[in-house]
Amino acid sequence: MNLKNILRGFVVYFGLVIIVSAVVSYLYSLVAHGHGTIDWQSSFRLAIILGIALPIVSELERKKG
Repeated sequence: MNLKNILRGFVVYFGLVIIVSAVVSYLYSLVAHGHGTIDWQSSFRLAIILGIALPIVSELERKKG
């Protein structure tokens, strides 16, 4: 596994996931409760988890295949 690729993947996935999850939580809050607030705790937590998991999985698949 190449640590450079994993770190680069973490930054990319973290950025994408935090943006998407913030938008989704804002829209859910707007539709369900009538006021748009972003749940930053959940967005940040999800971004960290997927930011770690997805680059490792893709690096393992690249190494396997």
